[in-house]
Amino acid sequence: MVAEPGGPDDQKPQSDEARSAFSQPAGVGRSASPSDEDHPTSEFSLPSGLTPEPQGPASGSGPGSASGSDTIGSAFAPPRTYDARNSPPAFTPAHGIPMIRLTKEAPWQDRMRTMLRMPVADRPAPEPVQRHDDAGPAVPRVLDLTLRIGELLLAGGEGAEDVEAAMFAVTRSYGLDRCEPTVTFTLLSISHQPSLVDDPVTASRTVRRRGTDYTRLAAVFRLIDDITTVEGEISLEEAYRRLAEIRRNRHPYPGWVLTMAAGGLAGAASVLVGGGPVVFLIAALGAMLGDRLAWLCAGRGLPEFYQFVVAAMPPAAMGVALTLTHWSDVRPSAVITGGLFALLPGRALVAGVQDGLTGYYITAAARLLEVMYFFIAIVTGVLLALYGGLQLGAELDPEARFITHDRPVVQILASMVLTLAFAILLQQERATVLAVTLNGGVAWIIYGAMARTGGLSAVAATATAAGLVGLFGQLFSRYRYTSSLPFITAAIGPLLPGSATYFGLLGVAQNELDRGLASLSTAVATALAIAIGVNLGSEISRLFMRVPGAVGGANRRAAKRTRGF
Repeated sequence: MVAEPGGPDDQKPQSDEARSAFSQPAGVGRSASPSDEDHPTSEFSLPSGLTPEPQGPASGSGPGSASGSDTIGSAFAPPRTYDARNSPPAFTPAHGIPMIRLTKEAPWQDRMRTMLRMPVADRPAPEPVQRHDDAGPAVPRVLDLTLRIGELLLAGGEGAEDVEAAMFAVTRSYGLDRCEPTVTFTLLSISHQPSLVDDPVTASRTVRRRGTDYTRLAAVFRLIDDITTVEGEISLEEAYRRLAEIRRNRHPYPGWVLTMAAGGLAGAASVLVGGGPVVFLIAALGAMLGDRLAWLCAGRGLPEFYQFVVAAMPPAAMGVALTLTHWSDVRPSAVITGGLFALLPGRALVAGVQDGLTGYYITAAARLLEVMYFFIAIVTGVLLALYGGLQLGAELDPEARFITHDRPVVQILASMVLTLAFAILLQQERATVLAVTLNGGVAWIIYGAMARTGGLSAVAATATAAGLVGLFGQLFSRYRYTSSLPFITAAIGPLLPGSATYFGLLGVAQNELDRGLASLSTAVATALAIAIGVNLGSEISRLFMRVPGAVGGANRRAAKRTRGF
């Protein structure tokens, strides 16, 4: 039976579930409203009695802006005085951050070296010089092209820092950011990370063969300069085509010219240390014979160590033969010294010391180890000939000194001929031969004026002359936008320690170790003075050059960030 409305069932009290837990129970009177202190409000709310001003129409300066009065808006909204067209400059630290612009204000070597010596966090975003399609640059092909260019530079004797700068320049020109090249003596690698969430792409290449060809080196530098230039457009296909042409190009000088140059270098060196016309011919003949024997050993696949041993024996053997024939007008020591000048590894020594001074210690150690092996090979070849001559009764006088101070004009001409022959052996371009020949003549004039005329230390005079060679070489290279090696390596030829090396080896052969080791120590000190002087001259030339793109005259960053601790 259904209860009718107003029946007794409507008068039943409701259960606890039928009413709210926050409602006042029956029989409790409603109290007066509590005071304002019992009802805390938000500290951002308007107090009672204050009426906000009406907001005007929004202006175009940004969200939250108002006209006529300040309004309460988001903390991230710009103020009403902000104007996007006349925005204030961005915040920078107190010391400032130098801005680097990848424009052709300076040679790419200086621009990329500046980038490499900056911390990774301070490097600006790349400004792609070469165009690519809408899909972006072809990362694998760009990395492969970069490694091939770096291989040619490293195989040609370029320093590790310059090789890294070249690789960095190519990748940034094609729009690849966050690339880190790494150069060692035989291995090149480069890593590219597309973004912070993508996996990095890494490629590497091994340098197995090395050859001295400064013409090819200059062509590679021109290719890099064209890639990094905003005026021209070099696609990947065009860059690959030009690189293949550089690889296929033959050497500028044939083999017989190189052999004649080796003879001219040895003959000029013998005249430089006091020899005459007969000594010039004999030293040239011995050096050419040694060069042909070395080519024969290279064709049979013998390592370079044995090639140097074989090449060092004929000049020493001819000097011993002159001693046995008792020619009074011929200086055997000058003949042997001239042959040593043609074999001393000055190029590898300068590159090794330069890598060490710029912070590439692994590559520097490998290069200096190579120099040590070559020097040991030369010592072995010369000692074999000297020991043979001593057994046959040759009287080699270690006290014989060279006549080097009474023929300044002849010595200057001999130094220039030596430099010219050295430049041909290095396969330099014909356009650079004259400049490097003059540079070598100036180096010998400075050395002669300080050591012969001024009576200063030979090591100090050598370091000063080598510093000028490095300074002029850097200036020549900046003028022609190319590598500095063609203007430096041949010019240090007259400064090489050929005579000190010969007297040291002679002392060892005659069982006079004290005198021999002292002379060899002088030779090592002279060689290090040449390498350090060349590097110091190059750094001094860059010291007075403006840092490309630097604002406010920022100082040039060092190669290493450590200070010995």
